[in-house]
Amino acid sequence: MKRPSLLALASALAFVTLPVGALAAEAASSGPGVLVGAWKLVRCDNVYPDGHRVELYGPNPEGLWLIDAQGNYMMDIARAKRMPFAVNDKSKGTPEEYRAASMDFNAHFGTVSVDGMTMHSHIAQASFPNWDGKGGESSFVIKGDELTYTVAKPSSGAAEGAHGEVVWRRVHP
Repeated sequence: MKRPSLLALASALAFVTLPVGALAAEAASSGPGVLVGAWKLVRCDNVYPDGHRVELYGPNPEGLWLIDAQGNYMMDIARAKRMPFAVNDKSKGTPEEYRAASMDFNAHFGTVSVDGMTMHSHIAQASFPNWDGKGGESSFVIKGDELTYTVAKPSSGAAEGAHGEVVWRRVHP
């Protein structure tokens, strides 16, 4: 009769004695985990090295972040009060109207996954084309129904040392 090797027994014992939390963390790393659902924007600021904040989309920004169980997401962020173009034709805007439309709106879609308290994202396409195809990771914190994460290199202000801070509130059905 062939006896199991010491290595095989040690491996089996290690698996059996793994804490349940380790198995749960492993399972969470394969998908979006705690992020699944709908989130409403609370705040989207740039925070500068001296501590001052800039509300990128004004004092009451609007936004929605939808994440499905497979990790596909879509996110829209907008200034609450946007100025309409003078003419009702977006191909005939002025340079100032185009700039405002670009600065007052941010949208992208892609995939997101979670590993512990780190979010990994891949942007398929974005309203800011420099983000197309880019990926990144951010630590995040969830307190009650609020999720907060940082953006290391926001689409504006990064050259001055700013980082983004984004806060979302879970939408309950």
